[in-house]
Amino acid sequence: MESKLKIAVLPGDGIGPEVVDTAVHVLQTIAEASDFDVETHYADVGGVALEKYDEPLPAATLDLCKSCDAVLLGAIGHPRWDNMPSDKRPERGLLGLREGLQLYANLRPAAIYPSLVSASSLKQEVIEDIDILIVRELTGGIYFGKPRGIDEENGGRGYNTMVYHKNEVERIARVAFDAARKRNNKVTSVDKANVLEVSQFWRSVVVEVAKEYPDVELNHMYVDNCAMQLVRWPKQFDVILTGNMFGDILSDEASMLTGSLGMLPSASLGSDTALYEPVHGSAPDIAGQNKANPIATIASVGMMLRYSFARIKEAEAIEQAIATVLEQGYRTQDIANGETKVVSTTEMGDLIAQQVQSLLS
Repeated sequence: MESKLKIAVLPGDGIGPEVVDTAVHVLQTIAEASDFDVETHYADVGGVALEKYDEPLPAATLDLCKSCDAVLLGAIGHPRWDNMPSDKRPERGLLGLREGLQLYANLRPAAIYPSLVSASSLKQEVIEDIDILIVRELTGGIYFGKPRGIDEENGGRGYNTMVYHKNEVERIARVAFDAARKRNNKVTSVDKANVLEVSQFWRSVVVEVAKEYPDVELNHMYVDNCAMQLVRWPKQFDVILTGNMFGDILSDEASMLTGSLGMLPSASLGSDTALYEPVHGSAPDIAGQNKANPIATIASVGMMLRYSFARIKEAEAIEQAIATVLEQGYRTQDIANGETKVVSTTEMGDLIAQQVQSLLS
């Protein structure tokens, strides 16, 4: 074996364990075909950690992640914890991972597979050939800003603070511009500068960083207009650069261009240990039924191989294997139509693993 990849695996809640197990199976198939070793270390985060340890991110989980080369996460959350105090909600585990691992850059690609054009609710001419990369700032903005809280006195109020520092905007902007240079040299920076001072500041910093990239076209768009344009004409976008909250919303909207949240992977980068996860949530209504779409998690493994381990051949094999299986007409329930062959979570994983093995051998 030429190398060993040490990976922290955090299955999480709901459908997380199912899609993660399937993705790990594909990863192990790749490792065998390409002659490298994968060392997986499992830990709890989110609701399952709350039940076991009374905290959404145990210190041991964070320490494990820091000691590994990369992290694969399934999903976090369940309605049973919706009434927990804010510091005890499962989602605090995810925010803690981002903060603890210094993961400031979230990359969320939204590309349409040709065989899945019919799965989208939009017209074929609107969505065919779309290939968008959303670059979302991940450790600043309103999700992390202080002060924050709920004040029950004087009639009651809830408050959060949206703050961005210059260095936070500069570093995420450079990620977006660097990515655009490898694509179509176009960045759309999304803000709400007509209303928010923090967005006015964001825009001014992005403009300054853009001077370092004269070959990349920069334009600005208000977030409400961007939400509309993603549905109206998504092919106008290449790289979308935006803050934490806007990126959270827009990336979920962009995922539906592809037909399902179950199709979109993501990578969270920043420190030496990056985190990879599907964009979708924990889907508790179908948990344990072997129905979930594992493609987003498998594609997240592809992003892991590309960004954390520079294994481009293996990453491309995953992308091609997914495309081939979809072209053959196989679908999980969320992207199925009357003419397709509906398969389970594990069956979809087996089909993709078989294609990967064939491609690499």
